[in-house]
Amino acid sequence: MSGVDNIARLPELRNKLLWTFALLAVYRMGIHIPIPGVDSAALTEFFAQAQNTLFGVFDMFSGGGLSKMSIFALGIMPYISASIILQLLTVVSPELKRLQKEEGEAGRKKITQYTRYGTVLITVVQGFAIATGLESMSSPTGAPMVLFSGIGFKLMTILTLTAGTVFLMWLGEQMTEKGIGNGISLIIYAGIIAGLPSAVINTIQLMTVGEITLFILLFLIVVMIATLAFIVFMERGQRRIPIHYAKRQQGRRMFGGQTTHLPLKINTAGVIPPIFASSILMFPATLAQFSSSEFLQDFAAIMSPTSIVYNLLFIGIIIFFCYFYTAIMFDPKGIAENIQKQGGFIPGIRPGVRTREYIDRVLSRITLWGAFYVSAVCVLPMFLISKFSVPFYFGGTSLLIVVGVAMDFMGQVESYLISRQYEGLMGKAGKLKGRH
Repeated sequence: MSGVDNIARLPELRNKLLWTFALLAVYRMGIHIPIPGVDSAALTEFFAQAQNTLFGVFDMFSGGGLSKMSIFALGIMPYISASIILQLLTVVSPELKRLQKEEGEAGRKKITQYTRYGTVLITVVQGFAIATGLESMSSPTGAPMVLFSGIGFKLMTILTLTAGTVFLMWLGEQMTEKGIGNGISLIIYAGIIAGLPSAVINTIQLMTVGEITLFILLFLIVVMIATLAFIVFMERGQRRIPIHYAKRQQGRRMFGGQTTHLPLKINTAGVIPPIFASSILMFPATLAQFSSSEFLQDFAAIMSPTSIVYNLLFIGIIIFFCYFYTAIMFDPKGIAENIQKQGGFIPGIRPGVRTREYIDRVLSRITLWGAFYVSAVCVLPMFLISKFSVPFYFGGTSLLIVVGVAMDFMGQVESYLISRQYEGLMGKAGKLKGRH
């Protein structure tokens, strides 16, 4: 409560929080505005059968917008996809690498502009695919998805989805600029937790009819609390490599002679590996939705999310992408060169090549533990569903995103309070340290 009192003392921070929540409310209202020409009842029947396919994954990240086929059906995922593509291209393109490293703020603005163009292109392609797919699809009872198909419906769908995604992209940028926290991440966060109330209500209803006993419910609550604590612990976990800077004299001034550290996160790759892994493994089940092939149906049954084969492959692909994405995002050679240029060194390690090899070796070891941690969290919901018939999806990529975004948001609020000379959210007295 002292932290809330500190927030109330700062009108600037309070306005930022109100601005953020207002924009999130606009996003959640837009989720309930449907695209013209789609039969909502037939769509609901279809998505009831598509929970364990790519459609279910995309619907989760869009905050339920895809199952409602709303103007925000694609959510912010085209922007995320464009950002990932630009990051990958930065590694192989000398021009993009130069923009990122040498051009400074102007280069970053240009890369952001390229990301926006890529978002629009991806959205147009996905919008056309969705419009075409909807015209050829029907619900399990045979009802058509589209009331009036044709070129008019395709153009309307492409225009509506593109405008919705671009508007969400603008909302996210406004949140980042005028609110607090990362706007894009907060939009994904809001979409995921929007399904929490219905999950709680469903659990209570199952308990009242005797489907879930009180003992199992208490056990699940303990598991949830322990999992949240474990994720927070691992996300904050770092391997700190000490770096010493030798003293050097420039003119009459003496520089260096200090000790700092290089923090290496346990989970450097973030949530990208489970997203890629689940997309790959759910592809067969998605194809089986549109095919009558007996082979595809059997293969999709084997690749059920609760099967041992699926989970073993899931873990293997997560580990692979953890190493792959870490290798793309983290450059030990560049870090070693920067340390050497600044006159720094790791105690007991020679500068240059030896430093690069040492950082690479340490990073490889902690990435393995990070991959095991991500795999354990992502496999947890399959275990809970199969063993305890849990009526909701707890764990996995969604939980990693929710906890990560919440930690980042609270960290920024804490930093804002401390920078204005207030005690942080966890302050004891809740009083001013400096001026009023």
